[in-house]
Amino acid sequence: MKTTIKIQNLKCGGCANTITAKLYQIENVSNVSVDIEKGVVSFEYDSEQTLLNIKTALHKAGYSEEGDVNTLGTKAKSYVSRAIGKMS
Repeated sequence: MKTTIKIQNLKCGGCANTITAKLYQIENVSNVSVDIEKGVVSFEYDSEQTLLNIKTALHKAGYSEEGDVNTLGTKAKSYVSRAIGKMS
């Protein structure tokens, strides 16, 4: 299955690098693509459990789905993820 999720706190190439790396660590995820201008991540996955794992990984990295509460803690996580992504 293929889907696109609109996420919060996606600002730059560092964010895109972090998101791509995190999603490829999840089994049965492929064709990850991040569009910074639109604030979306697209990917292919095999099951609803994999989709749940993806959303959890994004949230833990500070990139919650659009419409979710975007707390200061979530924003801080995305800032750290962005910095890590820029270094890699």
